Amino acid sequence: MSDTLVIIPTYNEKENIEAIIRATFKQKKAFHVLIVDDNSPDGTSEIVKNLITEFPKQLSLEKRIGKSGLGTAYIHGFKWAIARKYNYIIEMDADFSHNPKDLIRLYNACHKNGADVSIGSRYSKGVNVVNWPMKRVLLSYFASKYVRFVTRIPVFDTTAGFVCWKRNVLETINLDKIRFVGYAFQIEMKFKAWKHKFNINEVSVIFTDRTLGTSKMSGNIVYEALFGVIRMRLKGLPK
Repeated sequence: MSDTLVIIPTYNEKENIEAIIRATFKQKKAFHVLIVDDNSPDGTSEIVKNLITEFPKQLSLEKRIGKSGLGTAYIHGFKWAIARKYNYIIEMDADFSHNPKDLIRLYNACHKNGADVSIGSRYSKGVNVVNWPMKRVLLSYFASKYVRFVTRIPVFDTTAGFVCWKRNVLETINLDKIRFVGYAFQIEMKFKAWKHKFNINEVSVIFTDRTLGTSKMSGNIVYEALFGVIRMRLKGLPK
């Protein structure tokens, strides 16, 4: 039995899903993996189902009806993990933009070094992004700067999606009152953890853009992140 669950949300990730699962299971620490699939029409969930026969105790699949957004997929996974008493819950993308070799570093930041939340940060030590066009690098970097300025949260990479949470953090945050579903979901979760005075630590990682499959980035996601944080700061958010 592992004390740590890695949640990987998917939508049309057939090119990456088997490889990312196998890479996760090859790490020196034992991790369990939960795939939260939004009814991918490309057969992603069928690939996962086949792998479950090989890894029945380590791998699980939750298939949702329709495409409901990244934030709701993670909340679904968080509740699943809490119900099964995992001590540490890690968010990770399916496309290898997050290196599975860094999972142990995020885990150790919480398990050994006292963090309640550890963030795989692209910007805590310069800009560690590979294969992104400069326009996207600048958009992401200054979006995090903007969020830090508006909210005053002491985090360099506020939109990071590679995050380890101790279970008690997720139990403390009211997951049913999370408002945002895109990039702003990542901001809101970190903001609420900070407001609850949890210890947040950034672990410098190298982010590498996907080489297979299609990015899920959209204008609506960016709009939500930019304008959502203003409402979040001005109105305040229920904890």
